Amino acid sequence: MDLRAELLKSIWYAFTALDVEKSGKVSKSQLKVLSHNLYTVLCIPHDPVALEEHFRDDDDGPVSSQGYMPYLNKYILDKVEEGAFVKENFDELCWTLTAKKNYKPDRNGNSIVSHQDAFKLWCLFNFLSEDKYPLVMVPDEVEYLLKKICTAMNVELNSCELDDYLSQEPQGQGGLTVWQFLDMVNSGRLLRGIEQEAISMAVEEVYQEVIEDVLKQGYLWKKGQLRRNWSERWFMLKPSVLSYYMSEERKEKKGSIALDKHCCVEVLPDRDGKRCMFCVKTSSRTYEMSASDTRQRQEWTLAIQTAIRLQAEGKKSLHKDLKQKRREQREQREQRKAAKEEETQRLKQLQEEKERKLQELELLKEAQRQAEILLQEEEQRRRQQHEEMQRTLEIQLREAEQARASMQAEMVLKEAEAERQRKRITELEEMQERLQEALQQEVKARHDEESVRYAQARLLAEEEEKLKQLMKLKEEQEEYIIKTQLEKQVLKQEMENKNKCLEEAQKQLEEVRVNRQRVDQDVMAAQRKLRQASTNVKHWNVQMNRLMHPIEPGDKRTNVSGGGFAGYHPLLCRRDSSLKLKQKVEEKGSDPVRDGSKENVSNGGNRDPPPPSDADPMATEPSN
Repeated sequence: MDLRAELLKSIWYAFTALDVEKSGKVSKSQLKVLSHNLYTVLCIPHDPVALEEHFRDDDDGPVSSQGYMPYLNKYILDKVEEGAFVKENFDELCWTLTAKKNYKPDRNGNSIVSHQDAFKLWCLFNFLSEDKYPLVMVPDEVEYLLKKICTAMNVELNSCELDDYLSQEPQGQGGLTVWQFLDMVNSGRLLRGIEQEAISMAVEEVYQEVIEDVLKQGYLWKKGQLRRNWSERWFMLKPSVLSYYMSEERKEKKGSIALDKHCCVEVLPDRDGKRCMFCVKTSSRTYEMSASDTRQRQEWTLAIQTAIRLQAEGKKSLHKDLKQKRREQREQREQRKAAKEEETQRLKQLQEEKERKLQELELLKEAQRQAEILLQEEEQRRRQQHEEMQRTLEIQLREAEQARASMQAEMVLKEAEAERQRKRITELEEMQERLQEALQQEVKARHDEESVRYAQARLLAEEEEKLKQLMKLKEEQEEYIIKTQLEKQVLKQEMENKNKCLEEAQKQLEEVRVNRQRVDQDVMAAQRKLRQASTNVKHWNVQMNRLMHPIEPGDKRTNVSGGGFAGYHPLLCRRDSSLKLKQKVEEKGSDPVRDGSKENVSNGGNRDPPPPSDADPMATEPSN
C-alpha cells in the first residue's frame, strides 16, 4: 500500500466527519479549513485561491467527495513527499475531526482503552483495512490484530468469544467498521480482567511494530569504536536503520547503523567478560553488541536478518509485505472456496439431473405397467358389463310387467292418499291460523312481561336509592351519636372542672369567713380603742376647759394666755379632727368592715386585712 492510499484513508474519515447531514457533500468553507490543515501537517506550500479557482464554475452548494478528489490529487497529494512530514501529526488531525463525531467512549470513565490508545487502534485499523470504501476490516485481520495485542501482553486470545461477537455484530461489506472495532475492544469481552496500563503498553508496542515499522527494540550492550568500552544502549530496529539511544524514552539519540543488502549479522564467541555477543557488519564498519541472554541474541539476529532481507528485496515495510501476503492468501482461499463451491454445485446439479432422469425412467416403466393393467381391466369390465346388461334387461322386462300390474293398484291407493292429503292440508292451514293467533298472544304477553320487568327494575332502582338514603341517614346518625358522645365527654369534663372550681370557691369562701371573723375582732378592738380615745378626749377637753379659764385677773394671765399657751393650738386642732373621725366611725358603723370583707373575697382571702386606723396619738396618751 503506497503513501497516497494511506493518506486517502485518513482523509476519507475527515471528509465523512464534516458531512453532518450524511448526504455525501461538504460545504466549501469546511473544505477550505480542511485543505488548509492538510497543507500545514503535510508541510506543503499553501495556495489560498486554488480551491476557489477549481470550483469557480460550480454552484455555491456543497461539494461531494468526487468533486473534491481532483483538487485533492492535484494540489495536495501530488505535492506530498515521503519523509518531509510527520505521519503521526497527519493522522492525529484526521482522528480529531472524525472522533469528535463518531467515537463515543463510556461516559462513566469505564472504557478499556484511553483516547490516545483509541487513536493508535484507529491507525492500526486503517493500515489493516481493505482498500475499498467504506473502510472495513475483515474478520481475519481483526483476529490477527487482537492476537498481536494479546501476544504483547503474554495472554491468549479467546477465539470462541471473538467468533461469538463477530457472529452477533452486523457486518457491512464483509467486515467491521473502525467504530464497531473500538466498541468491541471497549466492551471488555475480549480483554476481560486486564489492566488499562497493560493494554496501553501492548497497543503502543503493536503500534510501533506495525505503523512505525519497528521490528524490534530493547537494551543491548554496545562496544565503542574509539574508547572500546561497553555501554548499555536502547536499540530500535527498523527495516532501513538500527538506531540506539541513551534510554528507552528515546530523547537523546547516540547514533544509527544504516542497513542495506550488503550488510550481514554474525554470532560471536564470548570474550572480554561479555556473553551472548553478535556483530553487524556494514560496508564501512563492524558493530559489536551483547544481549542479555541467548534467546535475546537469537531474536535480535533474526530481526536484523529480516531487515537486511527486506532491503535486498527492495521492500520498505515488513508488515505491508505480510499484509499483502495475507490478502493474497485470503484471495486464493476465497478463489479455492469459490471453485470448490462451484464444483460442488455442478456435481450436485449433475446428481440431481441423473436422479431426475432415473425417476422419469421409473415413471415411464410404471406408466407402461399401469397401461397394460388398465387395458386388461377394461376388457374384463366390458365383458362383465355385457353380461350384466343382458341379465338386467331380462330382469327389467319381468319387473316391467309386474310394475304395470302394481301401478294400477297404486293408482287407486294414490287417489285415496291424495284425498287424505287434501284433508290434512286443510287441517294444517287451520292449525297455522291458530298458531299465528297464539303467537300474537305470546308476543303481547312478552310485551306485557317486559313492561312489568321495566316497572320492577324501576321499583328496584327506587328501592336501592332509598336504601342508599337510609344508609346515609344511618351514617349521619352514627356520626351524630359519636358527636353527641364527644360533646357529652366535653360537658362531663367541663362539669368536673366546674366542680373543682366550686370546691376551690367554697374553700376561698371559708377563708373569707375566717378573715371576716378576724376583721370583726379587729373592728371591735378598734371600737374599744375609739371609745377609750373618746374618753381621753373628753378628759382632755375638761382639762383644757379648766386651763383656759382665767384664775385671777391681770395682764400677766392675758399675756400668758396669749403667748405662753400657744403650743396648745395643735392639740386643739387634733382634738377636733379626732372628734370628726369618731363621728364618722359611729355614723357608718360596720361599713368599713363590710368593705374589707368584700375586698378579701375579691382577693381570694390571700391578703391580710388592713390594719385599723389608729387614733390620734395625743388622744391615746394618758393624762398626766
